[in-house]
Amino acid sequence: MKRVRMVLAYDGTNYCGWQLQPNGITIEEVLNQELSRLLKEPIAVIGASRTDSGVHAEGNVAVFDTENRMPADKICFALNQRLPEDIRILSSEQVDCGWHPRKQNCVKTYEYRILNRKIAMPTKRLYSHFCYFPLDIEKMRQGASYLVGEHDFKSFCTVRGQAEETVRTVYSLDVEKQEDMITIRISGSGFLYNMVRIIAGTLMKAGMGVYPPEHVKEILRARDRQKAGPTAPARGLTLISMEYETELKPVITGENEEWCYHLLQEDIQEQKAAYLIIDRCAREDFDRLLMRVTHQAVRNGARYVYVCDREKAGRIGTDRSYGYYSFREQTETGEIPIIRIQERTGCIFPDGAVSWYRTAAQG
Repeated sequence: MKRVRMVLAYDGTNYCGWQLQPNGITIEEVLNQELSRLLKEPIAVIGASRTDSGVHAEGNVAVFDTENRMPADKICFALNQRLPEDIRILSSEQVDCGWHPRKQNCVKTYEYRILNRKIAMPTKRLYSHFCYFPLDIEKMRQGASYLVGEHDFKSFCTVRGQAEETVRTVYSLDVEKQEDMITIRISGSGFLYNMVRIIAGTLMKAGMGVYPPEHVKEILRARDRQKAGPTAPARGLTLISMEYETELKPVITGENEEWCYHLLQEDIQEQKAAYLIIDRCAREDFDRLLMRVTHQAVRNGARYVYVCDREKAGRIGTDRSYGYYSFREQTETGEIPIIRIQERTGCIFPDGAVSWYRTAAQG
């Protein structure tokens, strides 16, 4: 048995999105059918991004398992001979059997295109959203600047479950215009349901002058979907690429008005240990931050996560669970590399001034 990873592109116009469903044909359905016929065994692909109906892709990723002896790098050529013209496999390669496209750290990049002119252009109607009202690019850029960084994007998503974590990191958000085509390009650690399309709809409202660019910051703070702009149509959205992390970042820092923390990951590979230093965090966000970042460290390979809350003693309870995890106070700190942590983060730890806690149980 081997696992094959594919990078694929498709025009989503004629499909009901990626994921299998009874309402119409999907990208996943077509791939499963044609791979099964090609390899002469039942195949079920696993996609990295389950794009919605009408959304396009230039760099989605999917994997499947097969016992067929066909070389992995040749599968893309053979499969493309069978696929419809609006789906193409750009590359295929063998990966480790445990590699999963939705369980790896990666940077996703999307583009949302807006045709901004008085009269629509028929040849561009399938790949951009037409807006006849003149949009102010500078106002859209100003509004976009408030969304860069790690934030709770609850205002910018359609929440599908009460327990869904809505914190994401946006690494870059650019708004460019060439002739009459405006392109919103956004890269991040991951995106919530309809997040990019709601951001696009919100930035268009700022570009129209419906509200000043600074109001985007207030929308973000509100954590209320009703405060943001409309969900822009699917046809303007394209998944551009997914760049997977090949090695762990030594330090991850999350900082905004509500919280600031550092997660040190240098010792994960050899010692299975990570260190989370929370500089500050609003009371209402503390438990979620502790659960979220601890889970990220464990997913990255940590068996133990050492936590220090530098802002307020006693917020980490040893008599309760934080999602899958519980904590106990660490009385001996000799195994904690305090000097290296101070050098990496700039945080000072006076002897005895702070308490450290370590994960005690994992579900």
